[in-house]
Amino acid sequence: MVKLADSASGLRVVAGRMRPAGAAMWSASRQAASVIGRTGRRLLERQLDGGYRPDPPGQPHPPNTDNAIELGNVQVRHGRRVALDAVSGVFAPGSLTAVIGPNGAGKSTLLNVLAGIARPRRGEIICPARTRNRLAYLPQRTELDRDYPVTVSELVALGGWRNFGAFRSAPEYLAERVAQALASVGLRDLGRRRIDELSIGQLQRALFARLLLQDADVLLLDEPFAAIDARTVDDLMSLVERWHDERRTVIAVMHDLNLVRAHFPNTLILARTPIAWGETDAVLTEDIRHRNDCAGLDFGCRGLGHGGGDSVRCTDLIIGSERRWWDQGLAIALGKGGTRRADDNQTSQRG
Repeated sequence: MVKLADSASGLRVVAGRMRPAGAAMWSASRQAASVIGRTGRRLLERQLDGGYRPDPPGQPHPPNTDNAIELGNVQVRHGRRVALDAVSGVFAPGSLTAVIGPNGAGKSTLLNVLAGIARPRRGEIICPARTRNRLAYLPQRTELDRDYPVTVSELVALGGWRNFGAFRSAPEYLAERVAQALASVGLRDLGRRRIDELSIGQLQRALFARLLLQDADVLLLDEPFAAIDARTVDDLMSLVERWHDERRTVIAVMHDLNLVRAHFPNTLILARTPIAWGETDAVLTEDIRHRNDCAGLDFGCRGLGHGGGDSVRCTDLIIGSERRWWDQGLAIALGKGGTRRADDNQTSQRG
């Protein structure tokens, strides 16, 4: 009996000594589970919600001065076809640049690779704004599903995605910012209308309102003024000039050379490889502006039915080995006998 009693007493002593150790182990295991949970959530958010990078509450984002884009010997292929080749240069911070060239010249491909949508086969692209999620990309309207049941306000609100992401409610101030953006583009009373009820010009205004909410340091615009009325062009062009005044970097694929000469200080002429890149007055010389003997091709302006504008003599821009890329561009852009091919629109969207 004594031995049993002594054993029971000893067990109580041992249990008493183990209790604090057990509590410590339990606390440590709970902390480890909590850390694993937080880490797992971060990994999930990084994979599924990488665009979530909220701004400090109540503080507007000032344009960052580190918004240059550098390209070094960039090549992009679509299967066996070379879409871009030997593209090297710099879009200076705060610059406003028009990208022009024939259909199939790689203009849209250039914007896609700058935005990170397409990957270069070789070469290097340095774009700090993309790393900071401060780059906005406006594709051609044909890439937008207008039948999707979304209102104008909901479409514009997606521009504020970085502040709520995929797993959170939209912040309270978002509705006010959406209303301000709609007023800025002349759509104050159309917020509840579905996007499939808008005219082409109204839809483009709504897409520019979404850009306002994105508040990006770099803006890539693919044919932003195609097939819209003159008043809408003037209103949206004023927004582009405002972004330029705010020292944001803006790159736009253009077809109207009158707009390019009037509003864009810099121009890149592209034919799968850069043909000319610099100040617009130097790139679009008087000789180039007024000569029109290249099978009616004028970088998609008068000869291919994209609207007005002076014609450009393509042959004046050919330099050495770059001629082969230009010839391939002409083969894509022109149909038999110098007429426009039926599938030019699809080619333009790809290039």
